[in-house]
Amino acid sequence: MVRQHPDQLLVGLVSVSDRASSGAYQDQGIPALQGWLDGALTRAPQYASRVIPDESAGISATLIELVDGLGCDLVLTTGGTGPARRDVTPEATLAVATKEMPGFGEQMRQISLRFVPTAILSRQVAVIREADGHAALIINLPGQPKAIKETLEGLRGEDGAVLVPGVFAAVPYCIDLIGGPYVETHAEVCKAFRPKSAIRS
Repeated sequence: MVRQHPDQLLVGLVSVSDRASSGAYQDQGIPALQGWLDGALTRAPQYASRVIPDESAGISATLIELVDGLGCDLVLTTGGTGPARRDVTPEATLAVATKEMPGFGEQMRQISLRFVPTAILSRQVAVIREADGHAALIINLPGQPKAIKETLEGLRGEDGAVLVPGVFAAVPYCIDLIGGPYVETHAEVCKAFRPKSAIRS
Protein backbone atom coordinates (compact mmCIF):
# COMPACT_ATOMS: atom_id res chain seq x y z
CA MET A 1 0.00 0.00 0.00
CA VAL A 2 1.33 3.42 -0.97
CA ARG A 3 0.20 6.52 0.87
CA GLN A 4 -1.67 8.67 -1.66
CA HIS A 5 -0.55 11.98 -0.13
CA PRO A 6 2.15 12.75 2.49
CA ASP A 7 -0.41 14.49 4.72
CA GLN A 8 -3.02 11.76 4.42
CA LEU A 9 -3.71 9.71 7.54
CA LEU A 10 -3.19 5.98 7.11
CA VAL A 11 -5.45 4.03 9.46
CA GLY A 12 -5.38 0.34 10.26
CA LEU A 13 -8.75 -1.15 11.22
CA VAL A 14 -8.69 -4.54 12.94
CA SER A 15 -11.75 -6.55 13.93
CA VAL A 16 -10.86 -9.32 16.37
CA SER A 17 -13.54 -12.01 16.24
CA ASP A 18 -13.46 -15.78 15.86
CA ARG A 19 -16.95 -15.79 14.34
CA ALA A 20 -16.43 -12.91 11.92
CA SER A 21 -13.06 -14.18 10.74
CA SER A 22 -14.56 -17.63 10.03
CA GLY A 23 -17.45 -16.16 8.06
CA ALA A 24 -20.08 -17.24 10.62
CA TYR A 25 -20.91 -13.63 11.46
CA GLN A 26 -20.77 -10.46 9.39
CA ASP A 27 -18.33 -8.03 10.93
CA GLN A 28 -19.89 -4.77 12.09
CA GLY A 29 -16.88 -3.19 13.77
CA ILE A 30 -14.85 -2.14 10.73
CA PRO A 31 -17.82 -0.55 8.88
CA ALA A 32 -18.68 1.35 12.09
CA LEU A 33 -15.12 2.59 12.52
CA GLN A 34 -14.72 3.63 8.89
CA GLY A 35 -18.12 5.31 8.79
CA TRP A 36 -17.34 7.34 11.90
CA LEU A 37 -13.90 8.40 10.68
CA ASP A 38 -15.23 9.36 7.25
CA GLY A 39 -17.72 11.68 8.95
CA ALA A 40 -15.35 13.08 11.56
CA LEU A 41 -12.20 13.91 9.57
CA THR A 42 -11.93 16.84 7.19
CA ARG A 43 -9.60 14.85 4.88
CA ALA A 44 -10.54 11.28 4.05
CA PRO A 45 -7.98 8.82 5.41
CA GLN A 46 -6.63 5.74 3.69
CA TYR A 47 -7.53 2.41 5.28
CA ALA A 48 -6.01 -1.02 5.70
CA SER A 49 -8.56 -3.45 7.17
CA ARG A 50 -8.11 -6.87 8.75
CA VAL A 51 -10.61 -9.34 10.26
CA ILE A 52 -8.77 -11.88 12.41
CA PRO A 53 -9.54 -14.51 15.08
CA ASP A 54 -9.02 -14.13 18.82
CA GLU A 55 -5.45 -15.43 18.81
CA SER A 56 -2.85 -13.43 20.70
CA ALA A 57 0.09 -14.14 18.39
CA GLY A 58 -1.97 -13.35 15.30
CA ILE A 59 -3.24 -10.08 16.76
CA SER A 60 0.29 -8.96 17.65
CA ALA A 61 1.57 -9.94 14.20
CA THR A 62 -1.22 -7.99 12.53
CA LEU A 63 -0.46 -4.87 14.55
CA ILE A 64 3.23 -5.13 13.68
CA GLU A 65 2.40 -5.59 9.99
CA LEU A 66 0.13 -2.52 9.96
CA VAL A 67 2.59 -0.26 11.78
CA ASP A 68 6.02 -1.49 10.71
CA GLY A 69 5.12 -2.90 7.31
CA LEU A 70 2.43 -0.59 5.95
CA GLY A 71 3.29 2.52 7.96
CA CYS A 72 -0.11 3.13 9.57
CA ASP A 73 -0.24 6.23 11.78
CA LEU A 74 -3.26 5.05 13.74
CA VAL A 75 -4.56 1.53 14.37
CA LEU A 76 -8.03 0.96 15.83
CA THR A 77 -9.02 -2.49 17.01
CA THR A 78 -12.50 -3.66 17.92
CA GLY A 79 -13.41 -6.74 19.92
CA GLY A 80 -11.69 -9.08 22.34
CA THR A 81 -11.40 -6.72 25.33
CA GLY A 82 -13.66 -8.42 27.89
CA PRO A 83 -12.82 -10.90 30.67
CA ALA A 84 -13.58 -14.12 28.76
CA ARG A 85 -10.78 -16.60 28.10
CA ARG A 86 -10.72 -15.81 24.38
CA ASP A 87 -10.52 -12.04 24.98
CA VAL A 88 -6.81 -11.37 24.46
CA THR A 89 -6.68 -8.15 22.43
CA PRO A 90 -5.26 -6.00 25.28
CA GLU A 91 -2.47 -8.48 26.03
CA ALA A 92 -1.57 -8.77 22.34
CA THR A 93 -1.55 -4.98 22.02
CA LEU A 94 0.65 -4.47 25.08
CA ALA A 95 3.06 -7.07 23.71
CA VAL A 96 3.92 -4.81 20.73
CA ALA A 97 3.97 -1.52 22.65
CA THR A 98 6.90 0.75 23.32
CA LYS A 99 4.77 3.15 25.42
CA GLU A 100 1.46 2.75 27.21
CA MET A 101 -1.20 5.48 27.00
CA PRO A 102 -3.50 4.65 29.94
CA GLY A 103 -5.66 7.76 29.69
CA PHE A 104 -7.49 6.39 26.65
CA GLY A 105 -8.71 3.27 28.43
CA GLU A 106 -9.68 5.27 31.51
CA GLN A 107 -11.75 7.70 29.45
CA MET A 108 -13.45 4.96 27.41
CA ARG A 109 -14.59 3.23 30.59
CA GLN A 110 -15.86 6.52 32.03
CA ILE A 111 -18.00 7.04 28.93
CA SER A 112 -19.34 3.48 28.84
CA LEU A 113 -20.17 3.50 32.55
CA ARG A 114 -22.75 6.18 31.78
CA PHE A 115 -24.73 3.45 30.02
CA VAL A 116 -23.97 0.06 31.53
CA PRO A 117 -22.40 -1.03 34.84
CA THR A 118 -20.67 -3.90 33.05
CA ALA A 119 -18.35 -1.34 31.40
CA ILE A 120 -16.15 -1.86 34.42
CA LEU A 121 -15.32 -5.27 32.92
CA SER A 122 -13.82 -3.76 29.75
CA ARG A 123 -10.06 -3.86 29.45
CA GLN A 124 -9.32 -1.61 26.47
CA VAL A 125 -5.79 -0.25 26.30
CA ALA A 126 -3.97 2.22 24.05
CA VAL A 127 -0.28 2.20 23.22
CA ILE A 128 2.40 3.74 21.04
CA ARG A 129 4.45 1.44 18.84
CA GLU A 130 7.72 2.95 17.62
CA ALA A 131 9.58 1.50 14.65
CA ASP A 132 12.59 2.87 12.74
CA GLY A 133 11.63 6.40 11.67
CA HIS A 134 7.94 5.83 12.35
CA ALA A 135 5.43 5.52 15.19
CA ALA A 136 1.73 4.79 15.52
CA LEU A 137 -1.01 5.10 18.09
CA ILE A 138 -2.94 1.85 18.67
CA ILE A 139 -6.29 1.98 20.47
CA ASN A 140 -8.51 -0.92 21.51
CA LEU A 141 -12.19 -0.01 21.10
CA PRO A 142 -15.41 -1.81 22.10
CA GLY A 143 -17.05 -4.28 19.74
CA GLN A 144 -20.51 -2.78 19.29
CA PRO A 145 -21.06 0.03 16.73
CA LYS A 146 -23.04 2.15 19.23
CA ALA A 147 -20.28 1.88 21.84
CA ILE A 148 -17.60 2.61 19.21
CA LYS A 149 -19.34 5.88 18.31
CA GLU A 150 -19.84 6.86 21.95
CA THR A 151 -16.23 6.27 22.98
CA LEU A 152 -14.77 8.05 19.93
CA GLU A 153 -17.20 10.96 19.84
CA GLY A 154 -18.14 11.45 23.49
CA LEU A 155 -21.48 12.33 25.02
CA ARG A 156 -23.56 15.43 24.39
CA GLY A 157 -26.50 16.92 26.23
CA GLU A 158 -29.82 17.80 24.63
CA ASP A 159 -28.46 21.27 23.85
CA GLY A 160 -25.51 19.75 21.98
CA ALA A 161 -22.93 20.70 24.61
CA VAL A 162 -20.23 18.11 25.27
CA LEU A 163 -20.83 16.35 28.58
CA VAL A 164 -17.97 13.85 28.37
CA PRO A 165 -15.26 14.23 25.70
CA GLY A 166 -14.64 11.27 23.43
CA VAL A 167 -11.17 9.82 23.17
CA PHE A 168 -10.70 10.90 19.55
CA ALA A 169 -10.47 14.54 20.67
CA ALA A 170 -6.92 13.75 21.83
CA VAL A 171 -5.89 11.61 18.85
CA PRO A 172 -4.84 14.30 16.31
CA TYR A 173 -2.44 16.00 18.74
CA CYS A 174 -1.04 12.63 19.81
CA ILE A 175 -0.33 11.84 16.16
CA ASP A 176 1.37 15.24 15.84
CA LEU A 177 3.65 14.41 18.76
CA ILE A 178 4.73 11.05 17.34
CA GLY A 179 5.54 12.51 13.91
CA GLY A 180 2.40 11.67 11.95
CA PRO A 181 0.35 13.82 9.55
CA TYR A 182 -1.64 16.83 10.73
CA VAL A 183 -5.23 15.67 11.19
CA GLU A 184 -8.25 17.95 11.49
CA THR A 185 -11.80 17.07 12.49
CA HIS A 186 -15.28 18.46 11.96
CA ALA A 187 -15.96 20.19 15.28
CA GLU A 188 -19.66 19.36 15.17
CA VAL A 189 -18.74 15.66 15.30
CA CYS A 190 -15.66 15.72 17.53
CA LYS A 191 -13.62 18.83 18.22
CA ALA A 192 -9.94 17.95 18.31
CA PHE A 193 -7.92 19.59 21.07
CA ARG A 194 -4.50 21.08 20.49
CA PRO A 195 -2.56 23.70 22.46
CA LYS A 196 -2.66 27.05 20.68
CA SER A 197 1.01 26.73 19.75
CA ALA A 198 0.27 23.49 17.86
CA ILE A 199 -2.63 24.77 15.76
CA ARG A 200 -1.84 25.41 12.10
CA SER A 201 -3.62 28.18 10.23
